[in-house]
Amino acid sequence: MGIASSLYSGVSGLTTNSHAMSVIGNNIANSNTIGFKTSRALFADLLSSSVSGSGGTSQIGRGSGLSVVDNIFSQGTFQNTELNSDLAIEGPGFFMVADPVTSELRFTRAGAFRFDADGYLVNPEGFKVQGYMLDMDGNTIGDLTDIKANTRSFSPANATANITLNTNLNSNAPYVGPFDINDPANTSNYAASIQIYDSLGQTHLLTTYFTKLDPATNPLEWGWYTTVDSSEIGGTPGTLTIVGQGTMQFDNTGQLTAPVIGVTNPGALTWTNAADQNQQIAIDFQTTQFSSDSVVVAQEQDGFGTGTLVKLSIDNDGYVIGNFSNGQPRKLAQIALAKFSNPGGLTKEGANLFSTSDKSGPPIIGTVGSGVGKIFTNSLEQSNVDLAQEFVKMITTQRGFQANSKIITTTDEMLNELINLKR
Repeated sequence: MGIASSLYSGVSGLTTNSHAMSVIGNNIANSNTIGFKTSRALFADLLSSSVSGSGGTSQIGRGSGLSVVDNIFSQGTFQNTELNSDLAIEGPGFFMVADPVTSELRFTRAGAFRFDADGYLVNPEGFKVQGYMLDMDGNTIGDLTDIKANTRSFSPANATANITLNTNLNSNAPYVGPFDINDPANTSNYAASIQIYDSLGQTHLLTTYFTKLDPATNPLEWGWYTTVDSSEIGGTPGTLTIVGQGTMQFDNTGQLTAPVIGVTNPGALTWTNAADQNQQIAIDFQTTQFSSDSVVVAQEQDGFGTGTLVKLSIDNDGYVIGNFSNGQPRKLAQIALAKFSNPGGLTKEGANLFSTSDKSGPPIIGTVGSGVGKIFTNSLEQSNVDLAQEFVKMITTQRGFQANSKIITTTDEMLNELINLKR
């Protein structure tokens, strides 16, 4: 080795420190990039040369080289956002997205997603988020696929099966005689109406009349008579048909002596619109008889009509929820996550995306609850770049570069002295 070899040692130092400065600059440039993972440059010495001396053989180093640029996958902090489709992962997982052209899978921690015009859940570059589609019962359909919400989908109707009537019947009400379906207004003390749904989602009006029975023979007893307009079940318009009836007994405190669950008569609800002809409805009479005006305290039924999709949202289990105009939410899909045995071996592809490599190993795919991470909605994971640490690295890298440049200028002066020996 000659004196000129020190020039190459200095050059190697300049090169490695230049690479380190590039890594630092990239980290700082991405300090506000969502989901960005910081990198670090590691140096290694170059193969040494052997020289012989009076004490034996020795080694002289030949400078430094870049060993590896590591990706640091430490957890970033979360930023709260206003959009429900903004997602952040706590844990080792990655979102999976597919290239819209090649369909190749990519992996990202940046969860700034949106639903596009076709209903696909996509990132800003148009890559489609991967997950599992669900059937009407919330069960998984098929394999991993693009998550898509059919914006023109319907939520099917549900026929009413149960009604709850919470009412008070005035204990001071007079006895008006036996109930007459042809004169319900004058042969009942009170009436309560509620809309119900058939199997096609069409609404019908059920009216229940309450009649105080003869106190001489039926003390503290009332009759109930549930009716529909006859035209709804193939009868004469403008008349009523009884579809269910019964009695309820009260004690001297105004409470029912036993629960009363009335059921409409089998085959009575034969709707004329070809809906289910076997519909039966159970009526839970949560009724009191106090010395107070007859009133409906509350009433509810469990049916609903068809609904159109009006809003999409995502919950913390990664489910894509469709909210329909009939007030019924439904799970449409579930977002999948992937983790790797060696995430540091992933290859950066730009746009916050990574691809697999031999070093990373294949993805381990799962959903929330299977050990791949947790999802937080209305949140984005911030860059894990530590600016203070990067500026310290910048100072030491700059000093290293200056020192290596000094090696070159000093060696140049030494070579100049050597050349001047011939004068």
